[in-house]
Amino acid sequence: MDLSQGVPIQIHLETFVTQGEDNETHVFDELGTLVQMGNALYIRYQEVDEDAGTSMPVTMKLREDGDVQLSRGSSNGDTQLKLFFANEKRVLTRYRTPYGIIPVETVTPRIDVRMTTEPVAGEVYIEYQLFANNQHLGDYRLRLQFNA
Repeated sequence: MDLSQGVPIQIHLETFVTQGEDNETHVFDELGTLVQMGNALYIRYQEVDEDAGTSMPVTMKLREDGDVQLSRGSSNGDTQLKLFFANEKRVLTRYRTPYGIIPVETVTPRIDVRMTTEPVAGEVYIEYQLFANNQHLGDYRLRLQFNA
């Protein structure tokens, strides 16, 4: 299947957040697109918050080396978060907010990416810790499943 033109996919995303004693779970079922550009695969979708009446563009870049980049928000919007996940590595990035830029770091103890092309389907599982100003903000797990 030619992924360079983009393939419509169904996305099921679960995120699990632990911050101190608080635990949260978020589940999204969205339509998206899977496209191959060069050696990377891109999963794109809109994360819809029906309660707030908002949507946020999300792009997940699956690199050939197994690393993953997650972008939430648009490059021309008030808010944009780019997180980089590299197995067993600490990676510094920036979170742009209406109040300024906040440096954040991810530490990724586990990252698994699996995909098939016939049929087009896959799963991305990431466990990571988030830090800002050398303070541990929380532990996160993300599981994104998709199929055409």
